[in-house]
Amino acid sequence: MKFQSKDRAMLTKRNVITSVFGFAIAACLAAAPASAQDAPKKKVVATFSILGDLVRNVGGDRIDVSVLVGPDGDTHVYSPSPADARSIKDADIVFQNGLKFEGWMERLVSSSGTKASVVTASTGIEAFEEADDDHGHDAAKHAGHDHETDPHAWQSVPNVKIYVANIRDGLIAADPEGKTAYEENASAYLAKLDRLDADIRAAIGNIPQEKRKIITNHDAFGYFAREYGIEFIAPQGVSSDAEASARDVANIIRQIKKEKIAAVFIETISDPRLMERIARETKVGIGGRVYSDSLSSADGPAGTYIDMMNYNIKAFASALTK
Repeated sequence: MKFQSKDRAMLTKRNVITSVFGFAIAACLAAAPASAQDAPKKKVVATFSILGDLVRNVGGDRIDVSVLVGPDGDTHVYSPSPADARSIKDADIVFQNGLKFEGWMERLVSSSGTKASVVTASTGIEAFEEADDDHGHDAAKHAGHDHETDPHAWQSVPNVKIYVANIRDGLIAADPEGKTAYEENASAYLAKLDRLDADIRAAIGNIPQEKRKIITNHDAFGYFAREYGIEFIAPQGVSSDAEASARDVANIIRQIKKEKIAAVFIETISDPRLMERIARETKVGIGGRVYSDSLSSADGPAGTYIDMMNYNIKAFASALTK
């Protein structure tokens, strides 16, 4: 009996110690800060697919990104839905391109009633009007046309580095606890952009100077032209919703024949028929389809911004070095 009483006493003591130890661990866990994986992710909305990819690279695991205009979509002519308004309303932070690219964005934000901060990713970029860019614009083409701000600033990799800085700062403002993660992600991505920029310049360096002329659907490559020295000629202005006039098309056909321009490219967001007609009438080969205003689907050739730029420069170089 004495041994049984002693055993019971030891067992009771052990249970008390175990309980106290368990409470201590629970208290420590409750006091410990949640990891990025445990904390709720910030809800982030980006207006179009290219911007969404940049945001994901900077935000990493701390954010959940939704995109209004998805892969292969045309932001110029997009019409927002009630679901878009709900996404904006529920967001912690919203990223837009700016430079008048999303003409519908101000109304959408206002109607959504959101309290999210809206960050313009192109802030600080030196924008230009389409007629201010000397690459590939015939004076006759712009006669009687209103000048428009070119919103396609992402076509220059140095510009995208400014986007990344703005995205990083916007995320830090919305989620100060993620500051270190956002800074590290941005730094790693900027290093990738430096390599991309060097690769583009190397590829263009192999194209003979006299062949650096390209025809595309609309003026989406003005910043690329200014940064990298390829001349782009387009029948449509900076917005794809503008119809090319017969005069514009005739001027470009004459220019192609006169200057012996080597390649016509069809943008993935555009109706190919106009460019096919121009190629047919000038007997210039179609160099392929290129991505200007959106990414491809994730399993396509341009599922990320870096993939898109690599895909385009390979297509340009292949057509112009033949």
